[in-house]
Amino acid sequence: MNFKKNIIFSGNSNEKLINKIKKKIKIKFGKINISRFLDGEIMVKIKENIRNKNVFIIQSICNPVNDNLMEMIIIIDAIKRAYAKNIIGIIPYYGYSRQDRKIGYSKTPISAKIIANILKISGLNHIMIFDLHSEQIQGFFDIPIENIYTYKIFYKNIKKKKLYNPIIISPDIGGIKRSRKLSKKINCNLGIIDKYRIKNNLSNALNLIGNVKNRDCIITDDIIDTGGTIINAANMLKKYGALRIICYCSHGVLSNNSLKKIYNSNLDELIITDTIPLKKKFKNKKIKQISCSNLIIKFINKYNK
Repeated sequence: MNFKKNIIFSGNSNEKLINKIKKKIKIKFGKINISRFLDGEIMVKIKENIRNKNVFIIQSICNPVNDNLMEMIIIIDAIKRAYAKNIIGIIPYYGYSRQDRKIGYSKTPISAKIIANILKISGLNHIMIFDLHSEQIQGFFDIPIENIYTYKIFYKNIKKKKLYNPIIISPDIGGIKRSRKLSKKINCNLGIIDKYRIKNNLSNALNLIGNVKNRDCIITDDIIDTGGTIINAANMLKKYGALRIICYCSHGVLSNNSLKKIYNSNLDELIITDTIPLKKKFKNKKIKQISCSNLIIKFINKYNK
């Protein structure tokens, strides 16, 4: 790779993840000034010569979602107007991904598609995202997209644990494909919890498919928000005789009073990645974070091979 023809910029969404990448990667991080006017408008200045370069932008669309999204759009436009050759967006967490379809006959938007349109119009040529909420979102993009699964780093973490007769659990029907990838990787059975959603951010576990008695259970999911889905799953697994219950989630949104609910639940351990920064108040013995930085570095390094 010609490192001089590549450069990386980042927004303000995930400083800790960016610092991990900076320590490991050979490609230069470009100087960028991101400021705000008194009325809150975002101002961006690129302080590098990026003409004819491949430019990578790393930014999670996480809380504050709209601020981080707008910041990324403006950075993309600034880079495009500075005559970059290619603009590659690395979005560890793709906000609005849960709004990926119309709900029944209601007059609702498909927000995941709107964001895909905006990112392309802004100037992205290529995009990389971790563990999209639903795979059909890839079809919303009119530019090349790589949806990278986090089960690769979860597998490495699981190998370090001494698990007794483990079984992988999908907390709902929609997550079966994700859970199956991990179950095949570690060569164990797959269980499924059939649930229905009562209303937004609230869910109720219904039926368990699979035998969990006297087994360590590994729940896998893409997003943990209020924790309702995972906590209901843990309660059901414990009811049917599960031993340890460990949950691996790609994106730790962790809103409202989720910390307290997780702490008081039957969940023994929650492991999330750093696609979203973990606030200090969420740090306790049950919640651990592992980094996706190596997967990002691998993607960047192979781009021009």
